[in-house]
Amino acid sequence: MVPVLDENKKTLMPCSEKRARKLLEKGDAKPYWFKGEFCIILQRKPKSTYKQEVCIGIDPGSKMSALTVKSEAHTLLNVQYSAPTFIKNRVKTRAEARRSRRQRKAPYRKCRFNRNVGKRIPPSTKSRWLQHLNLIRHFSKIYPINLVAFEDIKAKTIEGARRWNKNFSPLEVGKNWFYNEVEKEYKLYLFEGFDTYTYRNSLGLKKGKDKLKISFESHCVDSWVLANQVVGGHIEPENTRLIHLKPLNFYRRQLHRHCPTKGGFRRPFGGTLSLGIKRGTLVKHQKYSLVLVGGTSNNRLSLHCLRTNKRLCQNAKIEDIKILTNYKWTLTIDN
Repeated sequence: MVPVLDENKKTLMPCSEKRARKLLEKGDAKPYWFKGEFCIILQRKPKSTYKQEVCIGIDPGSKMSALTVKSEAHTLLNVQYSAPTFIKNRVKTRAEARRSRRQRKAPYRKCRFNRNVGKRIPPSTKSRWLQHLNLIRHFSKIYPINLVAFEDIKAKTIEGARRWNKNFSPLEVGKNWFYNEVEKEYKLYLFEGFDTYTYRNSLGLKKGKDKLKISFESHCVDSWVLANQVVGGHIEPENTRLIHLKPLNFYRRQLHRHCPTKGGFRRPFGGTLSLGIKRGTLVKHQKYSLVLVGGTSNNRLSLHCLRTNKRLCQNAKIEDIKILTNYKWTLTIDN
């Protein structure tokens, strides 16, 4: 199913690939790429603005998660995405670098009392829940999503313990923040893990054992079951195609390298701009076609593969590229 937007880029009900092709041939619609997702924009007033209930089901995981966008009639989209697992090490490295700068003559932030103790969510925890929330908002811009089905997860608590309880666990704090944010914009349905297991078995579906494998059976089968439980309409998945998303790993600006080179010289490192272009931007190059912008050196750009983020070259000229849109992840389509 192809997402459809009106002239003001407001979401309408998706249409089939055949109907989208006919609209493009007649000139009643024009193609539109939204962060790697193909859509069409109507060039006339829609015949009907009726919208079915569309649910996004999410199956969270520690390293890999999945979501499914589904209506009663069709499975619109299946997405499997990797969790941002590098945040914890980044925060630790930042703290170590800050401490080391205090011991020598270098610019540093003075040590101060942490005023956010007990009032904030740990960065590694918030990044995971923020990823779920951002993806819901992202796909709501091209699909008329109004329902969210989520598999509730719980931290192990100890009865009688003073500190280790639901208010202390970062997992519980993070998910409560996420639920509050979702309920501001959507209607939220929560399911326990054994509920998902029961619904999946009742439909005769099986979940794969390899949780890191990019396939519908790894995680999307659970997200599909959750969405189908809310909107109904099917007894088996009619669309098992999926998209795999992996967040791009940007190196933020640092004052200098942690380990100096010969002579004690520390060159600048990191940043999110390359010759004025934001890193992760999708561009079209004369030789490499669709690629992502990486770092810069000697007034040249490094270009990376769209699917694997592997570096292709380091000497691309800025006049040889055409800027298309900004990316936050690598995208792979699994047929």
